[in-house]
Amino acid sequence: MYRLPNSIIRYLCLALISTVVILILALIRMSWTSSRRLELGPLTGRPPAPAQWESFPFLERYYGGIRTLVQREQNIPEYPRDNDEDETSTKESDIDSTQAKRQTEQLQSNQPFDPYPNYQSDEYLSRYASVKECFLDAKGTIRIPPVHSYVGVPQGLPDAVMGSNEVMGIHDDVCFERYGKLGPYGYGYSIKRGGIGAGLSGDRDGADDVWKDFNEVDYTDIRWADVQERCIAGNAQRFVQKPEPKENQFQSMAMAEPDPQSGVHHRDVSSPDTTLRNTTTTTEVSSKELLPRSVVMIRTWWDFNYSEEDILYLRSLISELALLSGGEYTVHFLIHVKDDNAQIWADEDMHQSVLSNALPEEFRGMGTLWSERQMGLIYGGLAESFYRDLPVHGVYRSSFMPVQYFAHQHPEFDYLWNWEMDVRYTGQWYHFFDNVRKWSKEQPRKGLWERNGRFYIPSVHGSWDDFKQMVRVQTEMGTDNHNNIWSGLKTGVSKFPGDVQGKSDKPIWGPEKAEGDDLETKDDQIPPTTYEKDKYQWGVGEEADLITFNPLFDPDGTTWILAGDVTGYNTSNGLPPRRAAVITASRLSRRLLNVMHRETALKRHTMFSEMWPASVALQHGLKGVYAPHAEYIDRKWPTSYLAAVMNGGRNGATGGARTSVFGDREHNFRGTTWYFNAGFAPNLWRRWLGFRVDNGGGEEFELAGEGRMCLPPMLLHPIKGVDLIIEGRRDDD
Repeated sequence: MYRLPNSIIRYLCLALISTVVILILALIRMSWTSSRRLELGPLTGRPPAPAQWESFPFLERYYGGIRTLVQREQNIPEYPRDNDEDETSTKESDIDSTQAKRQTEQLQSNQPFDPYPNYQSDEYLSRYASVKECFLDAKGTIRIPPVHSYVGVPQGLPDAVMGSNEVMGIHDDVCFERYGKLGPYGYGYSIKRGGIGAGLSGDRDGADDVWKDFNEVDYTDIRWADVQERCIAGNAQRFVQKPEPKENQFQSMAMAEPDPQSGVHHRDVSSPDTTLRNTTTTTEVSSKELLPRSVVMIRTWWDFNYSEEDILYLRSLISELALLSGGEYTVHFLIHVKDDNAQIWADEDMHQSVLSNALPEEFRGMGTLWSERQMGLIYGGLAESFYRDLPVHGVYRSSFMPVQYFAHQHPEFDYLWNWEMDVRYTGQWYHFFDNVRKWSKEQPRKGLWERNGRFYIPSVHGSWDDFKQMVRVQTEMGTDNHNNIWSGLKTGVSKFPGDVQGKSDKPIWGPEKAEGDDLETKDDQIPPTTYEKDKYQWGVGEEADLITFNPLFDPDGTTWILAGDVTGYNTSNGLPPRRAAVITASRLSRRLLNVMHRETALKRHTMFSEMWPASVALQHGLKGVYAPHAEYIDRKWPTSYLAAVMNGGRNGATGGARTSVFGDREHNFRGTTWYFNAGFAPNLWRRWLGFRVDNGGGEEFELAGEGRMCLPPMLLHPIKGVDLIIEGRRDDD
């Protein structure tokens, strides 16, 4: 028998052993690599390149102080400027020389900011019933201090890049610092004296001017439900008398809570005791023009943690909207009970306990509870798609369900403001709300939905009239914008049979009905004439049914992930006509809310929260308005590039195409003052409060430089988790 030579056997054994060793080492290596991948997470290759806007330089003059104030017309804004595409730096020498001059001058005094009509004037009294002043105490001795402002703005302050205070009728020639805005509500004095104990140190020059004509208010024992009720009762003769709400606590979402001892409900704020009404005679009242009632609905939840800064925000809303206006607004809390198993509908003691614990003591008696299970009972029969794995009755997908049901149960309110806990305003609330309302009322219907769908950028579009004309041309003639190739398939006006997508767009004129929608209501608005014959007259003087603070964009064809969240409609030939406005903060009319309620209850129709009110208004011909309030940006964008990005949809609109800024391109809002994930808004608010943010600002910065920040009226969102520095009790001296 032949045997292999020993030398060959040795080589074969060596090769076998080597193979085994290599295999063992390879397995060890693979095990180590697998462990590292598991530890580091999935590797997607090279990280994406930074967005274009991140390369733009930051703006610095938002942080100017009260010692560099100049008249608005004399201000040289850091941004935007003419031909800013070619300009890489601001003329800091202009600002520096002004600073040096201003810091040697005496600080000007701030002044009370009064946006209210002259309630005592003959002109007012000849048209409206007299207004009874509202006080914080039952004896009528504690007056409500007004907000204070400074004339002018800090030198170099950037102008709004989108929207315009001037167009909206909002005073843009004044600015507000933190003591003038928040001092009347307890900021700047100690807990012992009834304040919140914040703002006791740092730059306080001029801070005490707020109290020249008023005493500091001790808020320790203030109960806002009682204060608001007395105010509304004393001015009941000013308003249209509407049916009273139902009294059933569990089914009507009553706005009053039962007395803990007697179990008897307090008087509802909407139906005041006639003995408390103003003594104006019936004859006098009947000859006067009566005002509508509005409720500001603060959206919150049962275990929300209210900080001192939140308290200041709520006090300012109630004081400026409800009290100083003589009861034109009612502030109320709509409280989400997140635990569907909490027996708030089966046990009155449980209901009262949850309601009492859901709000700080000073605001108790101002809330209404709701739950998702309750909405499922009221609006039963909706098709459940679990869009994005969320229920159709959930607060994320259907946050307006409790709002429209509340309106259904409370016919005494003509308008409802859906407001959020994380909104802030550097100006005066009544001034903002009233001017937004007035401006929206005067907007003509012709071209309205088309203007609603675009950001107004004054440095690019010119005057508001120029903007209106531009939008009309873009709609009726179309554009050669390359973004149009990414439009939705149903957009455009066909020029000939078989033309899939025309260049121009069909103007919205009257109701845009969904296919198969046979819900006819008396509230559907039919145009009095054709689009061509109207001379921008229809809609002028008509109160808006919907007011939003972001454009009402067409989600069709965009990458917005919620565009398809449509329930109950016939979608065999595509989705129904829709519009959407990101951020649900808005004003809704009772007429719109009634239609929304009927659509959901009778037709089983609903959509995602940010689409639902706008789409119902579109389908029923109601008046929807985007209010172009002043929005600011943190970097020096070339304005033509900004306009191309923000109005990057079809034919110069924000929506209607895959290139829309709403969707995959929402990161462009990170540096703005108003968006759901804006990063500039919370940073700017904290700097304005005197905090040090990103190694800038703070107490030393203010004391050594220009003083406290002073900002013009601007709406900010989102503002969350602001923890003021509470310095405890301080002696009166």
